[in-house]
Amino acid sequence: MLLIYSSLSIPGPRKVPEQASRLCPLAGILGCPAALTGIMYSKGRQEIMIKEVIVVEGRDDTVAVKRAVDADTIETGGSAINARILQRIALAQERRGVIVLTDPDHAGERIRKIISAKVPGCKHAFIPEADATRKGDIGVENASPAAIRRALERVHTSYEGAESQIDMEDLMEAGLLVHPDAAARRMAMGNLLGIGYCNGKQFYKRLAIFQISREEFADALARIEDEGGRTT
Repeated sequence: MLLIYSSLSIPGPRKVPEQASRLCPLAGILGCPAALTGIMYSKGRQEIMIKEVIVVEGRDDTVAVKRAVDADTIETGGSAINARILQRIALAQERRGVIVLTDPDHAGERIRKIISAKVPGCKHAFIPEADATRKGDIGVENASPAAIRRALERVHTSYEGAESQIDMEDLMEAGLLVHPDAAARRMAMGNLLGIGYCNGKQFYKRLAIFQISREEFADALARIEDEGGRTT
């Protein structure tokens, strides 16, 4: 079975590419939470096709992504992303949309910031550090197919300059700032919200640019508290 996914976080009807429509007469109807755009049976196997182009850092990341889903990728060649690569990402965003899936480390965050600044409106997917770490090495290439699919099911679109529905007082009351376990709690909260881990200032900014609602924030916090305050 071939499942074609578009942006997994955008609800409601949306026009899909002609190619997807040819694959399945249901391709023009997007109503489910996962934004399923088409179903096609293929030798009893279930595959997931991503419409957007996925931006990763290197060839090993591409291999890992293709183990999880059927998708095209653009490789940045590490953190030294250049103008030619940014032009390719801009074209992909214009034609098909882009999902940024970089390593959950400082270099990966730097690449996200560059892409967001140069190519507005990209979607972002985050793999928790624990799911992308093997023998001390952090990278998308270490993530399992299931972990990659989970990240792609929870993409967020970046809205630079958007106002946050959550304020600094909310973060402090939630124990995400000025708290002995603030870093660990931010990591747990970031994983639950699908926006990744970062410091307090960047966490506040991500809540804004990914338009996390108060309801989403409260639900994630409740899950942490229901688990007895565990942050792993």
